[in-house]
Amino acid sequence: MKIRPLTIEGAFEITPVRYGDSRGVFLEWYRFDALAEAVGHPLDLAQANLSTSARGVVRGIHFADLPPGQAKYVTCVSGAVLDVVVDIRVGSPTFGAWEAVRLDDADRRAVYLAEGLGHGFCALTEGATVAYLCSSTYRPGHEHGVHPLDPGLGIDWPVDAPVLSGKDAEAPALAEARAVGLLPRYDDCVAYLQERHG
Repeated sequence: MKIRPLTIEGAFEITPVRYGDSRGVFLEWYRFDALAEAVGHPLDLAQANLSTSARGVVRGIHFADLPPGQAKYVTCVSGAVLDVVVDIRVGSPTFGAWEAVRLDDADRRAVYLAEGLGHGFCALTEGATVAYLCSSTYRPGHEHGVHPLDPGLGIDWPVDAPVLSGKDAEAPALAEARAVGLLPRYDDCVAYLQERHG
C-alpha cells in the first residue's frame, strides 16, 4: 500500500495495491505495521463503525474530547463518498483548513486522521457505505461537531442540497466552537500523542 501525508498534519491517504483477475479483486485495506511506520505510532483499535447513507447526505464535522480523542481509519466499502478532514486544533499552523479525498469501491482508498482532527463526508452515490476503525469507543457527552456548511470553513460539498442530521444542522460554526472552548488545542494534541506513544 502507498501512504501519503495530506496537507494537514496527522492526516494521511492510503491507497492499497489491488490484485484482480477473472474472479474479482483482493487487497489489504488496513495494515497496522505500514500505518504505524507512516504515522509514527500504532493505531489502537477500540471500535469499528459502519454507516450507509443516501446520496447527498453530509455527515460531520465530528470530533471527540481529548483525551482520549478518537483517531479514525476510514474507507468506503460500497459506492462513493467525498471524505473531508478539517483541522480544528486551535493553534495549529493549518487551523481551519480542510482537505478532501474521494473514497470509493473502485480505488479502495482510505483516510487516517489523528486524534483532535475533525471528520466528515458527503455521500456521492445512493447507499454509500463507510467503514471506520476507531481508536476509542463512543462516549456520550464527549462527542461534538462543527457545522459542515459553515461559510467560515468553506467546504466545497459536491451536492446542491446537502442533507444533514438534526444534530449536525444545530452544530456551531468553527468560530463559535472556538469561542466557547469546545475545540481541542494543538499543543494538547501533540503532547497527548507524545505521552501516549513516546
